[in-house]
Amino acid sequence: MISLFDLFRIGLGPSSSHTVGPMRAGHAFAEALPESISVARIQVTLYGSLAWTGVGHATDTAVLLGLEGWLPDQISPNDAKQVIEKIQSTKHLTLRGQTIPFEPASDTVFDYETVPPVHPNTLQFEAFDSAGRSLLRERYCSIGGGFIVPEDHSTEATLIPPVAVPYDVISGRKLLDDCQKSGLTIAGLIWANETTLRADKDVTAYIDRILDTMMDCIDRGLREDGILPGKLHVKRRARTLHRKLESGTRWNQRAPHEIMDWVSLFAIAVNEENAAGGRVVTAPTNGASGVIPAVLRYYRDFCPGASREGMRDFLLTATAIGALFKRNASISGAEVGCQGEVGVACSMAAAGLAAALGATPDQVENAAEIGMEHHLGMTCDPIGGLVQIPCIERNAFGAIKAINAASLAMRGDGVHHVSLDQVIQTMRETGADMNHRYKETSLGGLAVSFPEC
Repeated sequence: MISLFDLFRIGLGPSSSHTVGPMRAGHAFAEALPESISVARIQVTLYGSLAWTGVGHATDTAVLLGLEGWLPDQISPNDAKQVIEKIQSTKHLTLRGQTIPFEPASDTVFDYETVPPVHPNTLQFEAFDSAGRSLLRERYCSIGGGFIVPEDHSTEATLIPPVAVPYDVISGRKLLDDCQKSGLTIAGLIWANETTLRADKDVTAYIDRILDTMMDCIDRGLREDGILPGKLHVKRRARTLHRKLESGTRWNQRAPHEIMDWVSLFAIAVNEENAAGGRVVTAPTNGASGVIPAVLRYYRDFCPGASREGMRDFLLTATAIGALFKRNASISGAEVGCQGEVGVACSMAAAGLAAALGATPDQVENAAEIGMEHHLGMTCDPIGGLVQIPCIERNAFGAIKAINAASLAMRGDGVHHVSLDQVIQTMRETGADMNHRYKETSLGGLAVSFPEC
């Protein structure tokens, strides 16, 4: 079972597959080292997409935080910065209580030539003794959304072991059948699953923590100003946009489409925070972390009758949709392009909003299908390997599409020609056909059409 606790994780930007996942991999490797052995040197090798865009996605620093014993939800952005500055200045890191030499320039290897055999996001850790003998070598795949698996496991069964829950989320068709038979909404089905594994109060507390983190991220993004990290020198816009929108609220006449500017603002605020290495929620990934918060904020601030319970139903419903994509296709930009990130986030948000507004399960499924159908084929081609252009604005458009998808679905009766299951299958096949240059490598598309100097 893919749980709400799996899909929505608190961590640091800018990338779930390139930052959060590698940090978890570094932590896993450190934990795997026997305390009895004396380590003299560590070498980290990044392959595939992690090599090509690793610097822009902070992969090289994320693995160091993991080796130092940190997990993404346990360290603040400021503390993370201090840890990295310490390693870079002292040329040493602390590995399970041992202080060992580490030269970032030579002990982190970006392998641009080797094609990883299992997944494009592959990284290797190797520990050596003072004589140069290998003590332990482990390879991990960062498969999107902060998930990692050992490379020698061909499936994710070890990551998400099967557990007995009342309703298996294996297809959209089964989801609707279960709703019809049980009389529950999609949110009700997921609630039943989650509370089979944990106490009701723990599930509610986690949902509320996720919601609060998302809203706090928007607020933080509206306050911050300055230049985002990296060679593009992208200026933050959310604070200025917010000021302009606030001043416009005093006008007697306002454009009907102004509400779209607010939705775009919410998404931009989150993704500027993500690009700056701030605290965000994988939803389902960091690169797409602005879509769901923006649509949730739209629901909270602009929809009559909005409630905390509606926001919880939103996330529970979105969990079902995200689980279907995770199980039957992918949420990794390195596997299927940005359709697997912003496209999936849009589909999840569309379903969540429709549910919060009282849609039937058939209408919710339709909203999710519409949200993905109009992201099919979207490439992942970040300029300079940074999660900035076109990623920040792309989240804004994903949020607008999600609201439109929910609205269209709720105007209908839930009957439509293309099912959610069919569009998920199409997304998977489209991703398989997509040239590797358009899968988070910055080797094609917009990434090579823009002159960086």
